[in-house]
Amino acid sequence: MPPTSPPTPRLQEPRGPDCPWCGSQRPRTRLRSSGRLRHKPATSAFVVDACEDYAHYPHRHEAAARAMLPYPEPESWLDVGTGYGHFPAVAKEVHPYTSFDGLDPTPRVEKAQAAGRVEEAHQGRLPDLVDRLRGRYDVVSMLHHLAHSPDPREELRAALAVLRPGGHLLIEGSDPDCAFGALLGKWWAPYGQSRHPHLMPLGTLLDELDDLGCTVVATDRREPHVPYDLAGALALAVGRRLPTRARTPLLASTLALDHALAPLLRRTRFSNAYRIIARRNAQAPAL
Repeated sequence: MPPTSPPTPRLQEPRGPDCPWCGSQRPRTRLRSSGRLRHKPATSAFVVDACEDYAHYPHRHEAAARAMLPYPEPESWLDVGTGYGHFPAVAKEVHPYTSFDGLDPTPRVEKAQAAGRVEEAHQGRLPDLVDRLRGRYDVVSMLHHLAHSPDPREELRAALAVLRPGGHLLIEGSDPDCAFGALLGKWWAPYGQSRHPHLMPLGTLLDELDDLGCTVVATDRREPHVPYDLAGALALAVGRRLPTRARTPLLASTLALDHALAPLLRRTRFSNAYRIIARRNAQAPAL
């Protein structure tokens, strides 16, 4: 009798060939795991894919880059946590005379350099590379990076060390004071602890920057809002419980609702992210 393949668990289905949001043909597996919430056996392993084309974010990257236009034009810019360099690729259109370097703990930064998105690629953690990069940059950006770092305070000190006096630190992060956090509870996407071990309130981060000798020149809780809270919660709650034919239009409709509500929500406590621009003062302590 020929061998048979193990049955597919009832709540699983074959991996789709494309990104359900943007249609990209380059989904990449980021995680394989068993069902932890209900202690499922190994046969119920699930897979989390990420879209290689990052097609959902160019407008956010452009807005972050434009936030630096009121300040002196930077000659050199380091993007920390750059991944494949999608932010520098967009920011170059806004700052065409700026040299962009990228830093990331993974080999993705090497691919960013090979693709021409960054001029120099630095693989590793910023605190470990301070001596090599000290005082080289006019701008250091950390876009949704600090929440992933094991020690945000150490990352901030390292960022100031690689900035020139008078240089600017650009930070964006998820806002734990967002009203969606209380409303959605464990289904609010930024509460995924494996991805966001440190969610820092805006006030806490401002106090830390002040202690480090920085002058905060701008804060914004409106423009950085990312319209995905309802769709993200639905995706977490539904998971693979529904077949693709039912799940995809439901998620797409909910994401459309997120976008429709965004102009209103970003003016309220439901705004889910903040942006900080801080200037490094000459007396900022060295790492």
